[in-house]
Amino acid sequence: MQEIQLRDAKATLSAVIDQAKQGEPSIITRHGRPEAVLLSFAEWQRLSQVPSFGRLLMAAPITDDDLPSPSGGLRSAEL
Repeated sequence: MQEIQLRDAKATLSAVIDQAKQGEPSIITRHGRPEAVLLSFAEWQRLSQVPSFGRLLMAAPITDDDLPSPSGGLRSAEL
């Protein structure tokens, strides 16, 4: 992944986009700090379709036998 300054990215935007389409994203920097990432539309679509961890857990085929049984019961608390 290449880093490119914002002013250079503006001057060579067509080339930066062509590189992204070929699978080489670019980090756009401003004053030396990363500000944005330019990647291909296909890569963005692929990344945006990744399910959340919660959805993955909800879809997991877990049965009651997969979970450990509670041990010890409830504790008594002093108030």
